[in-house]
Amino acid sequence: MQWRDSKVRFRLQQDAFRESIADGWPWVIRVPLLCSQPTKRRYDRIVMSNPPILYTPRNVLGGPLESCCDDPVTGFFRNGRCDVGPEDRGLHAICTLVSEKFLAFSKEAGNDLSTPHPEWGFPGLQPGDRWCLCAARWLEAYEQGMAPPVLLASTHELALQVIPLDVLMQFALDAKPVM
Repeated sequence: MQWRDSKVRFRLQQDAFRESIADGWPWVIRVPLLCSQPTKRRYDRIVMSNPPILYTPRNVLGGPLESCCDDPVTGFFRNGRCDVGPEDRGLHAICTLVSEKFLAFSKEAGNDLSTPHPEWGFPGLQPGDRWCLCAARWLEAYEQGMAPPVLLASTHELALQVIPLDVLMQFALDAKPVM
């Protein structure tokens, strides 16, 4: 009986979700923010005020979102930009210039970005490569004193819901406002 109740509850949640889509935006999605302990997860709400397909993505400075890197091709959608959408649960919004220090930190934290994985089409990152990072991973690196530099013009505006602009500005390679 309990299984059937949970199935009905899930169906009701799906119907409510479909109704919220039919009503249009804004959507509210819950994004898991991974903490340093693997057993803990924090959740944060991200409000998306416009659909990702129907609007021009903006950067944290208010201008159009610029390309982060095409070699290696970065971004959740592998389009070279730090575009985000409802399916990007990690919020790959921060365009960074990865350093050897950050790559070592990330590997130690369980996300090895330096080892190539040809089966996934991932060449592995070298110090000096640009890459779209998860906002939570960048924040974790910042808290540990390992945050890599940031390209603000290529960092998606939704990153500001996780990291304040003044913190990003401290690590900016392109701190000149673009309007």
